[in-house]
Amino acid sequence: MTYSLLIADRSYSSWSLRGWLTFAAFGIPVDVVNTRLYQPGFAEDLKSFHPARTVPAVRLPEGAVLTDSLAIAEEMATRHPEAGLWPEAATARAIARSLVSEMHSGFMALREACPMNLRTSYNGVPISDAVRADLDRIETLWAYAREHAGDGPWLLGKYSLADVFYAPVAMRIAGYGLSVGPEACMYVNHHLREPNFLKWRALGLEDEPQATYKRSYIHVDWPNAI
Repeated sequence: MTYSLLIADRSYSSWSLRGWLTFAAFGIPVDVVNTRLYQPGFAEDLKSFHPARTVPAVRLPEGAVLTDSLAIAEEMATRHPEAGLWPEAATARAIARSLVSEMHSGFMALREACPMNLRTSYNGVPISDAVRADLDRIETLWAYAREHAGDGPWLLGKYSLADVFYAPVAMRIAGYGLSVGPEACMYVNHHLREPNFLKWRALGLEDEPQATYKRSYIHVDWPNAI
């Protein structure tokens, strides 16, 4: 028996993306169960992952269910140390955990103003002071991580759970045309070209769109780079 992962709309569910990348990016086999947010079947699908209230949720081989993305990430790192979910070096690993925890609990202004939408991109998006403060903090964290990075283009050098958790943040920056500095742009572009993300987005485009996520800004093509 393997892991079973419940996810929702790939174009919109940022937490589902984090859950899926936790497995896909590190080669951990998992059976994926798809559901749709804001649809009548969503609550019914959650019942088979009791006591989950939302996505992602993971059923472990022994039957227990994990109902939080950070818990899922930590448990997979514990069960699969050979997969390298966290950086190997102690300092880099500590910084990665700090970045993930802050993302998990913060940046509410950015999340509310710019929900992830991988189906389209926008121009002329107004940025509030609160969103600007979130973006400034994100750039500070990314720059600090890079000061302690090993070889490689990701936050701590090699791709890790820190990059998993900031992938949807990068997609908000790209999708809403948010202004960040050149180093942050370079990091966002790594995500835009990452093979697992490209697979995820392609699968999401096969789903029917959700009107809940539509915004009235000027629509432009999805960026290959910013």
